[in-house]
Amino acid sequence: MNRRSFIRTNLFGAIGLASAKIMSPVAATAEKSDQSPAGEVKAGGSADKNAIRPFHVNFPEAELTELRRRIGATRWPDRETVTDESQGVPLATVQELVRYWGTDYDWRKCEAKLNALPQFITEVDGLDIHFIHVRSKHDHALPLIITHGWPGSVIEQLKIIDPLTNPTAHGASASDAFHLVIPSMPGYGFSAKPITTGWGPDRIARAWVVLMKRLGYSRFLSQGGDWGGAISNVMAKQAPPELLGIHVNFPAAIPPEVAKALQCADPPPSSLSAEEKRAYEQLSILYAKRRAYAFEMGTRPQTLCALADSPVGLAAWLLDHGDGYGQPAAAITSAVLGRTINGHPAGDVTRDDVLDNLTLYWLTNTGVSSARLYWENHASLYNALDIAIPAAVSVFPGENYEAPRSWAERAYQKLIYYNRLDKGGHFAAWEQPQLFSEEVRAGFRSLR
Repeated sequence: MNRRSFIRTNLFGAIGLASAKIMSPVAATAEKSDQSPAGEVKAGGSADKNAIRPFHVNFPEAELTELRRRIGATRWPDRETVTDESQGVPLATVQELVRYWGTDYDWRKCEAKLNALPQFITEVDGLDIHFIHVRSKHDHALPLIITHGWPGSVIEQLKIIDPLTNPTAHGASASDAFHLVIPSMPGYGFSAKPITTGWGPDRIARAWVVLMKRLGYSRFLSQGGDWGGAISNVMAKQAPPELLGIHVNFPAAIPPEVAKALQCADPPPSSLSAEEKRAYEQLSILYAKRRAYAFEMGTRPQTLCALADSPVGLAAWLLDHGDGYGQPAAAITSAVLGRTINGHPAGDVTRDDVLDNLTLYWLTNTGVSSARLYWENHASLYNALDIAIPAAVSVFPGENYEAPRSWAERAYQKLIYYNRLDKGGHFAAWEQPQLFSEEVRAGFRSLR
């Protein structure tokens, strides 16, 4: 096997296209505390494992002072030896971002946004799960659970909460309203960190069903992009009777013969249409050049211990995605620099939004715990799962690849909605909250 084939094969394994790991079904336990640096559980304690306890974000000022001290004490590497981003996030880009982070950025504004929303903690399958729960004032609103991805958090979804729960204030109909549940995945944000193995997408999907039923929802919908898309797809494959349908902006749609050709680094199958060949080319670039970070997290996440020690190291790792100014990092880079990079505008994402997310990872020390999800995963995030329940797909042009309708129709037996957008990327809810909200409403309209 030549070096190129070896790297490609192992990159596929890192993102779940092939895995030889066998996991024992050991139940995870959570770090339990009614008071933690991440916030305060204001009521209930943990005597009742099914209790839903209000949650309030309240980081001590000393932690923010320490963050600024560490930023100021950074030992910087030498400048890159190229004039572009091909060696990674340019030194000047990181330096400018963290200068602002350490001097002018105000985390308390983000805390205030979070604390203005109803937040809760509840134990599911032995692990404390944090979630935002906003009920619509409109009758007949549909319950919807929305899951974030990596390197994101619930902060990705903040701008879509009001459009989806209060549609009449955003030019839509009351009949399009949703009750929203937005959880932090295990090991992310304010949710507990698993201390044993086993918390992969399958288990998270089952936990979300328990969560929704505990909140009193006997029928509900699921939505997601990135890992959230993977979890929604897995939920649909598991097909619990309570799940009415899913909407994804990160579809699992690659047909088996295409997946095989990609894994072998073969030319595209001759039967592909022009649209399908373009998707194949996008995927070829993705696997060849843009997944090294996933390979590292999928095989050696604990090696990334520097993410817990250096805020600048954490920032560079979360910003890069290993793909320079391509997707999914381009829009985030545009937000950081304040100008459009490589044709991918930031949309509604601001520099403060990016730092809100980075600071959440830092203060909760979830750089490594979030990375372990890649190690826990044993299935492709991209390959078709042959899903039988109703599914809606939105394709944003800045995504890793633009899934053709033909592939979506094969992957989702009951494809109730498919649409290609003219702007927006991997962080669709963050970049284009209005368009994203319109897509969610349209995607689920036929299920009301």
